[in-house]
Amino acid sequence: MAKQVIEASQAVAEAVKLCSPSVIATYPITPQTHIVEHIADFVSNGDFDAEIIDTESEHSSMSACIGAQGTGVRTFTATASQGLALMHEMLFVASGMRLPIVMAVANRALSAPINIWNDHQDSISERDSGWIQLYVESSQEAFDTIIQAYKIAENKNVLLPVMVCLDGFTLSHVWEPVEIAKQSKVNSFLPKYNPIHAFLDPKKPITQGPVSYPDTYMHFKKMQHDAMKESIDIIKKVNSEFRGKFKRGYGDGLIELYRMNDADYALIGMGTLCSTARVVIDNLRKEGIKAGMIKVKTYRPFPSEAISKAAKGLKGIAVIDRDISTGYEGALYSDTRSALCDGKSEVGTISGFITGLGGRDITPQHIEKALKDMIFGKGTKEDWLF
Repeated sequence: MAKQVIEASQAVAEAVKLCSPSVIATYPITPQTHIVEHIADFVSNGDFDAEIIDTESEHSSMSACIGAQGTGVRTFTATASQGLALMHEMLFVASGMRLPIVMAVANRALSAPINIWNDHQDSISERDSGWIQLYVESSQEAFDTIIQAYKIAENKNVLLPVMVCLDGFTLSHVWEPVEIAKQSKVNSFLPKYNPIHAFLDPKKPITQGPVSYPDTYMHFKKMQHDAMKESIDIIKKVNSEFRGKFKRGYGDGLIELYRMNDADYALIGMGTLCSTARVVIDNLRKEGIKAGMIKVKTYRPFPSEAISKAAKGLKGIAVIDRDISTGYEGALYSDTRSALCDGKSEVGTISGFITGLGGRDITPQHIEKALKDMIFGKGTKEDWLF
């Protein structure tokens, strides 16, 4: 099928249409709004049959998805920044009730000060909410990942909600070539939704979300944690199946490697900065510096074993975060360092860098400086690249 040059937000909407959710909960917030606007157009034009629920807040949007999912139908919503923060309470409810909701997050900085541009602070702040988090680099990857997200979430051994994160404006509003799959092909990859727990079915009611006393609550959390760990294998399997059917894949679904076969040094990052990093790495190779990249696609569950294996024997790693755990360091750096300090990975220097907050451009010069500062021993865990 010929590729279409479309906005990444439309690519997400096209993928959602092909996945045929029955309920779409919407609330506009920049830079996510185009996603639900495109979906609303599809429904209005009769391109697919779904119920659009225009809610009064993002908290209500997630509540609507929870209720609709409870009736046994597939759902979708999208948000960003303060909207995701407003959902905070309901994110834990959705994951705790094991509801396979899929949500797109057009990553945007949190205020104050008010800022509508991109960084990862919003979704990273929700990393402990029990949602699988997948980060994408391109419009095509955004399209493909939405489709994979439903299959991952609805797997009987997972049953957890999935957040597909795309950089706001830097990707959400960028027009790129995207191959839109045929409906028949998506149908053969993603089965019709068959809910395992439809707790609002009057013919077979079950209790969900009751009061849990100390003697049981921890057991629920352990099962949820086990499901998150189980999803590592499911994510890999779904990515492999997707590659087989659509001839596109993204590493092993957890991480994607670039020029790592003989690398001495590596950059680790997420999202669109990885596109810029590829150019920088190619240029450093021309200088005789054997650099590569470990792109993190799946941030939760954290792919610690995959990163440890990819990083084995490296002389150094530069981790670039588009977030900051204020008063400490970047979250991706913290998790990477924890994964590599297990005595098995045999990695030399690990340096952390903070940049791109509030939509500040991440230039090739920033990435080159991060790598060279790490290589020549100037990098620390809290370097800021302005």
